[in-house]
Amino acid sequence: MAKLTKEACRAARALLGMTTHEMAKAVGVSPTTLNTVETGGHVRESTERKIVEGLDRLGVEITNGNGTGARLRFPES
Repeated sequence: MAKLTKEACRAARALLGMTTHEMAKAVGVSPTTLNTVETGGHVRESTERKIVEGLDRLGVEITNGNGTGARLRFPES
């Protein structure tokens, strides 16, 4: 699993065009928890995993190549 950074979390939300409240509901965490991640605060590893898995279901992959970020996955044709 890729590391969820504050930058990647904000990028994922921007790609989805969601508010903090919308994305929190979609991935199954509270808006406060999502805000904690986006401001660089600490959350449990299980919570981080829940967010990454939720984003995956929404079609967003967290990346950690030479930096950090997020990208949309397009369906294979």
